[in-house]
Amino acid sequence: MFLSLSFVCFSLQLAQAQNVIQPYGKVDQASMDLKECPFEKDANAMVLFDKGRVYFDDKFDIIMDRHRRIKIFNEKSKDKGNIRIEFYSLKGYEKLISVQAQTINLKDGKIVITKLNNDQKFTEQIDKYRSAIVFSMPDVQAGSVIEYRYTLQTSSIGNFPSWRFQSNIPVGYSELSTSIPDIFIYKPLIRVQQAFFKNLSSLENGTYLYDGQAINYTKNVKTLALKDVPSIPDESFMTCESDNLQSIAHQLSEIRPVGGFITSASNTWGKIGVMLGEDEDFGLQFKKKLEGEQEIIAKAVAMKSQNEKIAYLFNTVRDQMKWNSYDSWYTNDGIAKAWQKKAGNSTEVNLILYRLLVQSGVKEASPMIVSTRSNGKVFLSFPWLYQFNRTAIHIPIDSTRYYLLDATEKSNQYNVIPSNLLNNFGLLLDKDRKNSQTMFISTDVPSMEYINLVADIKPDGKMTGMANLHYTTYHRSEVIKRLLKDGEAKEKDYFINSNNTIKVDSLQTEDNHSDSLYVKQHFNFDVDISGSDDNYIFFTPNLFCSMKKNPFLNENRKTMIDMGFRDQYNVTGAYSIPSGFKADVLPKSLTLLMTDRSISFKRVIAEQDNKIFVRYLIEFKKSIFTPEEYPELRQFYKQMFDMWNEQIVLKKI
Repeated sequence: MFLSLSFVCFSLQLAQAQNVIQPYGKVDQASMDLKECPFEKDANAMVLFDKGRVYFDDKFDIIMDRHRRIKIFNEKSKDKGNIRIEFYSLKGYEKLISVQAQTINLKDGKIVITKLNNDQKFTEQIDKYRSAIVFSMPDVQAGSVIEYRYTLQTSSIGNFPSWRFQSNIPVGYSELSTSIPDIFIYKPLIRVQQAFFKNLSSLENGTYLYDGQAINYTKNVKTLALKDVPSIPDESFMTCESDNLQSIAHQLSEIRPVGGFITSASNTWGKIGVMLGEDEDFGLQFKKKLEGEQEIIAKAVAMKSQNEKIAYLFNTVRDQMKWNSYDSWYTNDGIAKAWQKKAGNSTEVNLILYRLLVQSGVKEASPMIVSTRSNGKVFLSFPWLYQFNRTAIHIPIDSTRYYLLDATEKSNQYNVIPSNLLNNFGLLLDKDRKNSQTMFISTDVPSMEYINLVADIKPDGKMTGMANLHYTTYHRSEVIKRLLKDGEAKEKDYFINSNNTIKVDSLQTEDNHSDSLYVKQHFNFDVDISGSDDNYIFFTPNLFCSMKKNPFLNENRKTMIDMGFRDQYNVTGAYSIPSGFKADVLPKSLTLLMTDRSISFKRVIAEQDNKIFVRYLIEFKKSIFTPEEYPELRQFYKQMFDMWNEQIVLKKI
């Protein structure tokens, strides 16, 4: 009886999956009539199904067939019809074959199919390694079903396609079927939180010809599927989408030829380091001379200190080179040509800096390939070069401290690790460029925002005063980015923040030169205090701080919280009480702590000599929190912001 019931359940599951996945161009009426996602009612679109099949042909090339179908619920999601399929095109490393797409609409009760013509598909050359097929689906409207399918082929057995079960819109059904000869052993990296709807394994026989002789082998067939997969939420302080999506990847670990010796094919970080050192688009670039470099090198060599030399070379490259917004671990045009053009990708910019450093005597400098925050976390147990997308330059200061230079951003500094590289692993090449080691990139130095306000409160409910602000490291970088983008003339809009009761004038920025670890701003301000009347004045003394809103309002959290760096906010103020008024309500001085003391909030408020003095100090001792820590973190933030926004009340005598 138990076996019969199990068989019935399995058969029901299989039938459900078969009903979900329909042949290309065949759409049932239920899909056309669907008005909303059954398990995520507010979604603007959903993936009806996404089916992938990965197998090996008779030449042992890897083939992936993919068929994806999306339902458009309303006008807000028409952009889902803009499709982009990227692949590594250099020397045919990957090939996209037979890309087809069509839009299916219901018009006057009849199903109408509009096919994508070949002249509506475009090939975009991203760089010399990568290309993309891009197209916009025709006749997309609310209620449309769009679908596309393609075949990806690669001759590299180490380049097994990865699969994402999840998306930024809900997925009704996602299935990956793999058929792998037992000649090749792959290590899977499965990142899945929900139970598999389908998890099937079987064996099939296969044959290939070798020297005219038929060789038999076994295929390991595996099918994994998820059903009703929610969209990945866009949560505050989450890292990139790919870090959080439910997915699976495969890494080649062994090759077991029939009748031959087992060969370890597993990459190691050491092997990758050797490969990088010998690569034409990486290690061999170190020897390329730069036009006019002698003058720069001579000036650097003449400098007395190593620090002065590093700062000069970093600033020279950062200021003269323009990053073209492309990231990759390899060079595209090469450093010599990029230097001539004064523009290049991130690795070209930083390998130019590396060459100048080494040629100027900074022998401790080493290239480090890194992954930016937008590219995702690096998995150490999965040695794979394509986890990285940029190169930076590592220079040790002493046994515990180091510089990590990245000259792509104009707001970056040589003595501050870029925030978008923190809390991740990098791969550091040694001084001989023949080996490598992984290293976690982090900093214990907090970034500080200090605000001091001195203000007079008038009997008519107006406040006039002067603000002095001091920013270090990452807060400094944000100020410099704003100034570079909009100029100082618009900087006051940042402090007004659409509040027409605030006026800012005489704004000045100081100490924003290249090597300074801080920047200062000061200005005069006027505020019409809202809610005041003839008898009471209410005001909140936390003006102009960048921490304005509570980012943790949602009850639940699905993704890791990565704030990037440790923070410190220090707000002080002195407010004169107007004649004829007295302090009626002063918030209590107090301290609020997380259980592990990772975040603290301290408030001190006192009255003396007809003035009210305030101080708020918020300190972060760590920057990464797990979803399990979220309930306490959310409660802490709620309490903190309640205290942060608590008003001072003055009463007319």
